Amino acid sequence: MNFVHSTPGTDNHPVVVARVSDTQWHAVEDDLTVGRGVASRRPDGRLFVSIDAWHGAVFDRIADAILTDLPTPLYTVVDEADHDSRSAWERAGFATARREWGYLVSTDPRITGLGSVRPPSGVTIVPAGEAEEGPLRALDRIVRDEIEATVGWQTMPAEVLPRTEGVTVLDPSKYAVARHVDEYVGLVRVGPLTRQPRIGLIAVRSDRHRRGIARALLAHALGSLHHSRTASAWAEVDESNAAATALFEGIGARRTASTLELVRH
Repeated sequence: MNFVHSTPGTDNHPVVVARVSDTQWHAVEDDLTVGRGVASRRPDGRLFVSIDAWHGAVFDRIADAILTDLPTPLYTVVDEADHDSRSAWERAGFATARREWGYLVSTDPRITGLGSVRPPSGVTIVPAGEAEEGPLRALDRIVRDEIEATVGWQTMPAEVLPRTEGVTVLDPSKYAVARHVDEYVGLVRVGPLTRQPRIGLIAVRSDRHRRGIARALLAHALGSLHHSRTASAWAEVDESNAAATALFEGIGARRTASTLELVRH
């Protein structure tokens, strides 16, 4: 498909914005590509858009084309410190929906204070790569359904990895789990990043909250990283998640960034 939006350009040349596929837009000025827009649907069904353009005027034209071609609501994510990007999206009618704090987490037990933390009575930690896949997937579905029924999965850190519809555990080897007797009751996922591993998810079944299981899972994950000579990890926490904020700040994690999720209704 090829829907075209032609508007005045930045140097008296017309900018032509073409929808080159269901999910991509190109802005062309004087035979040069001067900007791109992309739409992608997240696993929770929401439609996120992004725009890469050097000039604000080109950004605005791509945004106009996307808003013309796609139904709302539309979402995007920006670094809160990037004031230019935030202003550009606000010009397009987007407003802040939520904020995520980014934490730098030391793995050193002398800093975290987690060296002496042990699982509660009757609970054992199954290391990453050793969990049974079937029970792990069942636990993942339980905690996701519980989160969706309460605060909503949209309050969890954005996940952008491609996946088959309905499949939420992409790589079971990245998960360590807490086991009580013969049941899996909690999990932690640690994924690789270029500079630091990312603690992508810590979750405990609602009927096992407030027993120290999440803290024990975090102690295990960070301890494993420390033993492999990894100095720090990264984690994102929704600002409304008081329990997760307390968990990370209680081990000395440093808040070093914030990300805004914007929405246009």
